[in-house]
Amino acid sequence: MKRALLATLLLLATLLLLAAGTLNAADTPFEFKEPGLEQRYQKLAAELRCLVCQNQSLADSHADLAQDLRDEVYRMLNEGKSDDEIVGFLVERYGDFVLYRPPVAGITYLLWFGPAALLAGAGLAWWRIGRARASAPPADPAEADAIAALTGRRNDPS
Repeated sequence: MKRALLATLLLLATLLLLAAGTLNAADTPFEFKEPGLEQRYQKLAAELRCLVCQNQSLADSHADLAQDLRDEVYRMLNEGKSDDEIVGFLVERYGDFVLYRPPVAGITYLLWFGPAALLAGAGLAWWRIGRARASAPPADPAEADAIAALTGRRNDPS
């Protein structure tokens, strides 16, 4: 009986600690003195990628690093930095990966044009396989007669 109570209390304490960790992960809201700064902040947070989540913007991510980057963007906006200066600082520090739309450059050609090349290659392979299957005659004459009967075509060798 005492063991069951102890195990229950231990489980409850663990769950409370986990819940406290998620409460701590809440994002810090910012107060802006000028409405223009808030619009710029929202635009920058939507254009920059979370380096942890990778498929979320800074505005959408709840990761600690994303909160740190949002803090940095907020601080730089309040210091009077331009959007280009803020983006330039983050790109210099983290590389083009921090941008949702990296520039088309030598290192990003594969990123920009790779999916289209893969799709074109798959389409070409599909087309060639289809043509090869359509032009190959059945090896068995009985199979050829069955196909002709199903398709309504005559199987005349002439």
